Amino acid sequence: QDAFVAFHVDKGLVSKYLKPLQIGELAPDQPSIEPHKNEMLVKDFRELRDTVEKMGLLEPNRLFFFLHLAHILLLDSAAWLILFYFGTSLMPLVVSLLVLTISQVQASWLQHDLGHLSVFRKTKWNHLLHKFVMCHLIGASAKWWTLLHSQHHSKPNCFHKDPDIDMHPFLFTLGKKLSVELGIKKKKYMPYNHQHKYFFITLPPLLFPTYFHYHTFYIAYTKRYWVDLAWMMTFYIRFFYTYGSLLEIKSVLAYYFIFRMLESSWFVWVSQMNHIPMDIYYDKNLDWVSTQLQATCNVEQSLFNDWFTGHLNFQIEHHLFPTMPRHNYWKVAPLVKSLCAKHGMEYQCKPLLTAFADIVHSLKSSGELWLDAYLHK
Repeated sequence: QDAFVAFHVDKGLVSKYLKPLQIGELAPDQPSIEPHKNEMLVKDFRELRDTVEKMGLLEPNRLFFFLHLAHILLLDSAAWLILFYFGTSLMPLVVSLLVLTISQVQASWLQHDLGHLSVFRKTKWNHLLHKFVMCHLIGASAKWWTLLHSQHHSKPNCFHKDPDIDMHPFLFTLGKKLSVELGIKKKKYMPYNHQHKYFFITLPPLLFPTYFHYHTFYIAYTKRYWVDLAWMMTFYIRFFYTYGSLLEIKSVLAYYFIFRMLESSWFVWVSQMNHIPMDIYYDKNLDWVSTQLQATCNVEQSLFNDWFTGHLNFQIEHHLFPTMPRHNYWKVAPLVKSLCAKHGMEYQCKPLLTAFADIVHSLKSSGELWLDAYLHK
């Protein structure tokens, strides 16, 4: 249905793998939509999907992605050249760190496009370049990312189904209802009433240098992603060989850890601004559109916001059409707004700084709800 159509570019190819699973045809007098789902919304969204395809909004602009990759490679090279030409004193080190951080974050936005099969119409070319960008340029497993991110898109903000919110309840308590439930059960893994404070020194700076480092290698090894592991090793060989020729081993390790912290901070603030302030609860088995809209919000468009967030400021459009090339989000946004208005659904769009602040506000609110339930229920 809608999820199947949203995720797959070559539907004919994928259908071949589904044939052995077919158990029969739906009887003509049986409804094709579960009775608790919004049938008219589903119908209108499918018409919108047909319109999107006819408008060519699922067709990628190769020049856009080529220039994006080119600026990533130029910045990656510039980070090393700065140290090579200007030495390893404090100022060149700081500038080099910032340049490499920008390159790495922009590479993470590009691998996101490739993982969603939105750069090429042929799946194999997306997969091949995905391995180059994710494994060789970033040093993480492409299949690891696809495994986790596909689950996130299928059931965003659904506890036990979206791996992006697995930090509940061990590090943070998320969502109003889940926080109250946790308080009533008298469970306390962290001082949640202070989570809006310790958020700044935990998740943003430490997600990449600690958890992601361990988890990407763990999944790649346990699931035997040997090709990914080989590609990943080329990143570490290249990095420590090139930077090791200019810096002592302690300085190289410090340089690596610092740029990972900077990269992590940028990524976390951008990736969480669209989801943490939204509804977080168990799976309600809603229709595709309602599931995505309740868990996502947008950030205002500008040239800077588009570049800074990798067009994830159009999170609503991205979740409804995950294979759409990101340079077309702004074109479909008015159509999505009209769909939401017709069905009385909220289409949230905020300024960038407001979206960042809402992360902290939602954590504070969840922590207070937990504390109240913990003490008084």
